[in-house]
Amino acid sequence: MSKANLLDRRAVVAQLLKDRNGAIAVGGLGASTYDIAAAGDHDRNLYLWGAMGGAVMIGLGLALAQPSLPVVVITGDGEMLMGMGSLATVGLQRPANLSIVVLDNEAYGETGGQVSHTAASADLVGVAKACGIKDSRAISTMAEVEAFASSLQDVTTGPRFASAKIDGANLERVLSSRDGTYIVNRIRGSFGHTPI
Repeated sequence: MSKANLLDRRAVVAQLLKDRNGAIAVGGLGASTYDIAAAGDHDRNLYLWGAMGGAVMIGLGLALAQPSLPVVVITGDGEMLMGMGSLATVGLQRPANLSIVVLDNEAYGETGGQVSHTAASADLVGVAKACGIKDSRAISTMAEVEAFASSLQDVTTGPRFASAKIDGANLERVLSSRDGTYIVNRIRGSFGHTPI
């Protein structure tokens, strides 16, 4: 895909979360967390500041614990490459309420912009399909983002996986709370549970 045709990362995330209703949004390390915060802080945003490779597994745990709620994991290609084995577990568990979106800029943005494997041989959509996630697709237009976003509220037909080729813009960091206990207690409170 030419650089001119790459999607704007913030526009992608804003569209995904536009009509989120009660969905839980799990943000991967770095830029995807800033993108979720830029779309609007929410009681059901789970920001991961330093858990590289763990976003999909945390999303899987939330999806299994809250099967009636949509869970969307938004992460980057570097983190997904690090946690690729998590896709096999998702394929095995098959949580119908889980959606995974990879924002793929073909670079390790948090460590200096080194070229990632998705710029060459790694096909994350192919890996997700091979792991048993039948609804796995590449997204390259905002119309496709909108179509995928409309499926996020469906808690009966997942899991689903999408990889969106985005631009490599170095955007202003939109920071939310970095207090892990506060973030977890806020999510628990949104479910009607008492703080830990």
